[in-house]
Amino acid sequence: MSVSQMYCAGCDVTIRATFEVSPLGRLTDDEQSFVVAFLRSGGSIKQMESLLQVSYPTVKNRLAAIVDKLPNSPRDKLRTSANNATKTLTQLKNGEISVATALVELR
Repeated sequence: MSVSQMYCAGCDVTIRATFEVSPLGRLTDDEQSFVVAFLRSGGSIKQMESLLQVSYPTVKNRLAAIVDKLPNSPRDKLRTSANNATKTLTQLKNGEISVATALVELR
């Protein structure tokens, strides 16, 4: 999704271009409000339980549903990178690739 125009009512300026919508901007208003409340609570699920008057599993489920809508996190990229390194080292150990190839793939 992209936005083609932005307008500032305060200064009466319109900018026409193609703007990508951030992953958080793609969430529904309710999901965005949940994220803001979660951040303001310092990431405390207990505080969210109290604030929203819902159970711990409900807070966890809502949070998981929002996370599922977001693109891969840096942590996922690190995990993928570690998995790729393990695969490369296994291939090297098994003689499937050369040391030079392994060095290139590990960089």
